Amino acid sequence: MRLVRDHTILSVVVGSRAYGLAVDGSDVDRRGVFVAPTPLFWRFDKPPTHVDGPAPEQFSWEVERFCVLALGANPTVLECLWSPLVERVTPVGEELRGLRGAFLSLRAHRTFLRYAESQFRKLEADLRTRGEPRWKHVMHLLRLLISGRHLVRHGEPLVDVGDHREMLLAVRRGELPWDEITRLRAALTADMDKALAATPLPAAPDRPRIEDWLISLRRTRITSTP
Repeated sequence: MRLVRDHTILSVVVGSRAYGLAVDGSDVDRRGVFVAPTPLFWRFDKPPTHVDGPAPEQFSWEVERFCVLALGANPTVLECLWSPLVERVTPVGEELRGLRGAFLSLRAHRTFLRYAESQFRKLEADLRTRGEPRWKHVMHLLRLLISGRHLVRHGEPLVDVGDHREMLLAVRRGELPWDEITRLRAALTADMDKALAATPLPAAPDRPRIEDWLISLRRTRITSTP
């Protein structure tokens, strides 16, 4: 917990409040990035790659783990870099946000669709075993595909999906039939595939640029107090 409290460089709000989908009683979900002091890596017991807390609904990654996940186009991690609700950012955090375009690549197309496909299979299982899916999860499946479509088309993820709020909240309330859900999913997936023809995304992320920044950061934290 002390690592998060003393060494956080970026803390943002994600979830429904960042997505423009908050309703009465929605949680405030926070995600952050901390930089463990370099001397901690000299020990047999390394610092954690992530930490839950200290507040409820708060989760933080150590910066190296965060960068690895972002380079792989992890949707949850990428949205932290584009969240419109930044609660805390240090000069180093600004540097990280300034590098966010270097994390992006065509990998995002495959990763976003893989996440969506995995979620869809779980929802189908719910439909078979429970008689209906978890509608909140259905909403987030479609939200993920909307964000991914925007990323492939425009070169950055879409976090605030408020323009689609009415439709997505109707999905959450279970007001759309399952056939309509599958049609929407198929249409969004097809749109992502079509967008590949003119996407501004590069074939690969700029890993050397991120690595150089991380090495420089580790050097500056050699004298940091754990």
